Amino acid sequence: MADRCVRPGDRAAAGATREDDGHLLTVVSDLKQDASQPLVLDASGLDRIATVHLPRRVTAGIHGSWVPDHS
Repeated sequence: MADRCVRPGDRAAAGATREDDGHLLTVVSDLKQDASQPLVLDASGLDRIATVHLPRRVTAGIHGSWVPDHS
């Protein structure tokens, strides 16, 4: 069970015609296990599309952090 969840971001699907045509992206963290999992959810029913298992917990401050593009 997750202790923390980052406010989800939304991404519309290509050719979307409805507000819920797309995906929600979020990160849930389990403080006891010191682990985090980014999740991709279907916006129309909140079904889980993908889970990324990370080797450590993502800090709560990541929500507003940006990394410059050095390309």
